Amino acid sequence: MLDVLDRYDRYILPAPALIVVVAMLAFPIGYTVYLSFHEWSGGLRPPEFVGLDNLTRSLGDSQFWGSIWRTVYFVTLSVGLQVVLGVGAALLFHQRFPGRGVARTLFMFPMIATPAAVALVWKMMFDPTIGILNYLVQSVGGPTLLWISDANLVIPALAIVDTWMWTPLVMLIVLAGLAALPQEPFEAAKVDGAGPVRTFVSVTLPLLSPVILVAALFRLIDAIKTFDIIKVITDGGPGTASETLNLYAFKQGLSYLHFGYGSMLLVWLTLLVFVVAIVFTRLRARTDQG
Repeated sequence: MLDVLDRYDRYILPAPALIVVVAMLAFPIGYTVYLSFHEWSGGLRPPEFVGLDNLTRSLGDSQFWGSIWRTVYFVTLSVGLQVVLGVGAALLFHQRFPGRGVARTLFMFPMIATPAAVALVWKMMFDPTIGILNYLVQSVGGPTLLWISDANLVIPALAIVDTWMWTPLVMLIVLAGLAALPQEPFEAAKVDGAGPVRTFVSVTLPLLSPVILVAALFRLIDAIKTFDIIKVITDGGPGTASETLNLYAFKQGLSYLHFGYGSMLLVWLTLLVFVVAIVFTRLRARTDQG
């Protein structure tokens, strides 16, 4: 018995922890998939099996497709801004200048704040009468903007909040990538007389591409699941103008007690995350091979 333990200890010792972790992950996913094939409003009555009814209902639900579009719009806008600003901030903080440590710490502050608290602060800042954003816009001669009450502005406004909060994460990942880059290509570019812009385009950006793709993948997956900021600031409004897929699934499941249909929407959300992860993983593999 002791010989068996000695021989397979690398598998036996972590097995209990592995079983617990797998069970914690597998049960919620499995139960969500199970409920997606049932209709259930809670209570003592057991879930009723309805087969593919929830799937066909979602395919014909215009509000579902609208929530998909708003999710893609929000994610594209917020993650695009975060990647551009995060790479720019990483290039800035990679340089040596007085006070760099303090500035870097302050820059990371939004990332460690509580999302609900951040959402409440930004909700006050978006206020059309007492919010500081309209004060700044009007101080340069701009109009009064209904940031979260205008259907055309609400998604960009929410993307600004998400960008403010999570750009530091992209900056940290890219900054670590910059520190690990080999110096030989930069020295060769310097010998060839390349300027800062040419060096960035021809040397820095190609070498950093795998790291940037990883940062974008992390943020894409997280942005697709964004809930707390949107729930606190707009609750999907005005109307359904900011109702993303995650929020729509929440309302169907917990507000209207359509647990089966809400679970099917969550299955769609999970599939969307998987598709994005697969696409970016293949892009990164292709970048590594290139």
